[in-house]
This record gives sequence, C-alpha cells and structure tokens, in this order.
Amino acid sequence: MKYPAINNQLFRLNRKNFTNKLSRNSIAIFQSHDEFPRSGDQNHVFKQNPDLFYLSGIDQEQSVLLLFPDCPNPLYREVLFLRQTNEHIAVWEGHKLSTSEAKKISGIENIFWLDDLWKILPSIINYADKIYLNTNENDRYVHQVPYRDIRFIEEIKKYYPLHHYERAAPLLRDLRPVKSEIEIELTKKACSITRDAFIRILKFIKPGVAEYEIEAEIIHEFIRQRSTGHAYAPIIASGKNANILHYTDNNQVCKDGEVILFDFGAEYANYNADMSRSVPVNGKFTKRQKEVYNSVLKIMREAKKMLAPGIVWNDYHNEVGKVVTSELLTLGLLDKHDVAKQDPAMPLYKKYFMHGTSHHLGIDVHDFASRYKPFEEGNILTCEPGIYIPEEGLGIRLENNIVLMKNGNIDLMDDIPLEAEEIEEIMNS
Repeated sequence: MKYPAINNQLFRLNRKNFTNKLSRNSIAIFQSHDEFPRSGDQNHVFKQNPDLFYLSGIDQEQSVLLLFPDCPNPLYREVLFLRQTNEHIAVWEGHKLSTSEAKKISGIENIFWLDDLWKILPSIINYADKIYLNTNENDRYVHQVPYRDIRFIEEIKKYYPLHHYERAAPLLRDLRPVKSEIEIELTKKACSITRDAFIRILKFIKPGVAEYEIEAEIIHEFIRQRSTGHAYAPIIASGKNANILHYTDNNQVCKDGEVILFDFGAEYANYNADMSRSVPVNGKFTKRQKEVYNSVLKIMREAKKMLAPGIVWNDYHNEVGKVVTSELLTLGLLDKHDVAKQDPAMPLYKKYFMHGTSHHLGIDVHDFASRYKPFEEGNILTCEPGIYIPEEGLGIRLENNIVLMKNGNIDLMDDIPLEAEEIEEIMNS
C-alpha cells in the first residue's frame, strides 16, 4: 500500500475489545471483500472489508480471520489465512504478503495459507458452541449482490447445520464508532491531505476552468501525499449543479459569477476525510452569495456546539432544523406565518436543507454505527449543513470533521479555510 505501516497495537486492541464481547466458547470468522469485475479481464481496484481491516490491518484480497479465544488448541485462537503467492502471481500482480509481513502488520502469530482453511476449520469448529459470522449491516446499505460473506454463510451452514449462529455486526456496531488515538491520528492525516488539496485548488480556480480540471488537481495532491485516493466520488458542482446533492459528473465549465460547491475527502490508510466548501469562481462572492454563505456558516457553528456525548442523532438534527429555519426566514426564503402553520412532521426548512447534518466517519465514510445510540466520546462526526436554492442557481454546503470529547470537541479541519473573506483572500493572492 502507499501508506506507511500502522502500529499494530491498534489491531491488537480492536481484537481484544471484540473477543471480550463474544459469548463463551465462540468462534468468529471474517472474510475479505470480493474482487469485483470491471470489464472483460480487469477487476476494480481492491477495497478491503472494513471489519476485517479493523481487526487485522490486512489490506489484501482473499484473506480470512479466525478468532476463537477459548479454543482448546492455543495454536488456533487467533489465525490469519492468506492467499499463497507463486511465480505467476508475482509476475502478473506483484508482491503478496509473506507470513512474516502479515505477523508484523496484524500482531497475529499464526498465519496459514488460504488452502489450509478447510483443513484446519473442521478440527476446531466442533469444539465451539457458537459461530459468529459477519455481514454488511450498515443501515444505509441494501443487500442485492451475494458477496463473499453471504456465500461463506451458505457454505458453512451446509457443513455445520446444528451449530448456533450469531451475528458479529452488532458487536462491531458498538465498537467501531469509538475511535482510538491511532485512528484519530490517521483520520487527522486524511484531513490534512484534504486541506492541502483545497488550498491548491483555491489558487487554481478561475472562470473558464472545467470541473474535471479541478478534480484532477485534487487527486494530484492526494496521491502526492500517499493517499489511496478519493474517499468517495468527489463532487465539483458549479452553479446550478450544486443543487444536485450527489452530483459527480464534474463535466461543466465554471462560469464567472457562479459558486462551486465542493464535497471531497482523502482516504489515507483506509481512514477517511469528508469535507465540503463553497467558493466563488471569480474569487469574490456577490452580496447575496455571501449572505447565504454566512447563514450556512452560522448554522454550522451552532450545530458544532450541539455535538456532544449523550446526544441522540434525531434530537440533534431537529434542533439544527430550528436554526436553519431562523436563517431561512432571515434570507427571505421562508415566511414566518407559513412556519407558524407548518406540519412538524414535514417542516418547511426541508425544502432548502433536505439531508442530515451529521454522520459517523471512519473506515467507512458513512461509518458503521447506530443512528439510535447516543453519541459517545471518541466518535468522529461530520457537521455539514447546507442551503440549496434552485431558483437562484445557488447551493452552499460547509462540512468539517469533529471528534467528540468530554471536555471540548476537536475539529480536525479547523485549519482549513472557512470564512468567506479568508477564501477570497487566498483566491486573489
């Protein structure tokens, strides 16, 4: 991988926390992600299963992690199975992990080749009372593809139908949102690379530049700093395109007088940044653009104050909605008489701000967490209010990444230009 080695204490701690949650005498098995076909003879760039990476640090395809803390044979209490390389693979695909490299990365002593999985598993699985298996239980995901986890579940249940099966995902949903110091530092690095890319494009933007040219400047800075690349498909939305929440065509020319809405972030060591900014193409906001911009900035600052351990997502978003409503009244976009008569279940502000204010951030951009569990110390959350006005061809969104702490939060993006005047100054320097 492009990034330097991560201290394997992270993965040792993650495994310890996970196995502490297992029922007595249980075995847990995790699969790497599939390699997905891109065309006739090519695969998409491989992206590791976040749960397997979280527990092992292994970033290679066709890997399996087995955890059986009460196994009567100590050799098999913590095992990694890896794809065995050969001369053909070495020539065509390059280097694959050796057992010694995998030990160093993961902190796991017992490494076997994948071909040994179904030789070793029968010798120990019958001594387990429960088998924990993993699936993607992110509540933003709708299962349609029979991915590797699903196929493995079907296979193992065929051979061992009388075992008691459990879900690993609920345990990870409790663990993964609370970030360790190492995870916070990795996310901070992703934010730092994102900052440098943003400052780079501020000095590049001018009327007549295409959205895709800006995207090229961003990825240049990402790769230059050992980022894996984009954390998600980047949004470079000029003018009216800013009113398309997931606009990723990035194929239009940026015109004088327009505002560009950016939503992009670097991925670094599988951890992600997620930033939004809005800037004037010509380096100077109009009076109206700055009014809307400063309203979104005010909402963001108020929303950041509300982010704290113990707050529930729905309650938080409802409170942010009150601030949004106030700003929309100030901007002349809502009428106070209409607001007084609005349906509380469908507040009028949603016409101009239709998405959530925050989501968990981590190995997944929309990180695995419960939307019903109160926020906790150590959570990393985005804060991303916006106001979208299609009739004005204007959309503004601002977004930073916040670590929740007991005695004051940490904004991992507090060094990224945010004030309208600061952005203008950089663009005109």
